[in-house]
Amino acid sequence: MIKNNTPKFALSLLHPRYWGTLILVGVMYLLSCLPYSWQLTMGKSIGRLAIKLMKKRRRTIERNLELCFPTMLAEDKQRLIAENIDNTGMGLFETGMAWFWSDERVNRHVTIVGLEQMEQLAKEGKGVLMVAVHSMNLELGARAFGIKMSGMGVYRPNSNPCFDYFQYLGRSRSNRTLIDRKDVKSMLHALKTGERVWYAPDHDYGRRRSTFAPLFAVEQACTTTGTSLLVDNTDCVIVPFTMVRDDKGHYTLTLRKAVEDFPKKDPDAAAAFINKIVEESIMAAPSQYMWLHRRFKTRPEGQECLYK
Repeated sequence: MIKNNTPKFALSLLHPRYWGTLILVGVMYLLSCLPYSWQLTMGKSIGRLAIKLMKKRRRTIERNLELCFPTMLAEDKQRLIAENIDNTGMGLFETGMAWFWSDERVNRHVTIVGLEQMEQLAKEGKGVLMVAVHSMNLELGARAFGIKMSGMGVYRPNSNPCFDYFQYLGRSRSNRTLIDRKDVKSMLHALKTGERVWYAPDHDYGRRRSTFAPLFAVEQACTTTGTSLLVDNTDCVIVPFTMVRDDKGHYTLTLRKAVEDFPKKDPDAAAAFINKIVEESIMAAPSQYMWLHRRFKTRPEGQECLYK
């Protein structure tokens, strides 16, 4: 059975210590009401301003691209960095869109490709592990899909209970519920009972339940073996998806063909297999990926840190 860990509203969330959070959420709501073209322009401007104040984040973006694409031309890399910074700022607005927009407004801005496959899998009662990557607009993609077919998202509860309440409320608006990323039993139960579970195995989650597998030009990237655990114990179907914003500001959520030949009962081979899917998903829109995350922070024993 899936645990019910839904954060509840309490008067304690109005305590002065949370006023900053309440103001942030209020601003996100107000910004989400603006015309989309305004949000797009403001998002890019905020991204450029924020990165000037967070120089370590810029260095992380640069280092990740250097590690993943060592042969990329310098001018191409600088262009990608600039676009990624713009999209990082836009991510704040896209989160507000996901949390606060009406279904009608979401549908107007997002096109979903490949929904028929998901409908067929639902008729067959198949559990589906929907493999995502941390693109800046991931939350908007989950919301758009949830309007058509509900699913369950895997997430990390925020240590700030006030923000966690609004995060949960926004993310579950068009989906059934969220599952704590540590709650493996609930994930397994959901997949065994034919549910759709959103899952993003592209970050470095540390040594626990992980192995080292190639990712782009990095031969040993710490990669979760959680995908193997879920697939091996439920016989679910893996469906990768991408969420991409085009130059005109329209989004396309593409549900790719269900994965075949996944290497079961072999976590190391499965991690390498999944990383190939991750690479393909990132390359659908590399400038819209969360490169500011220290993806390669965990190294094999005896190897130096790749970040300064």
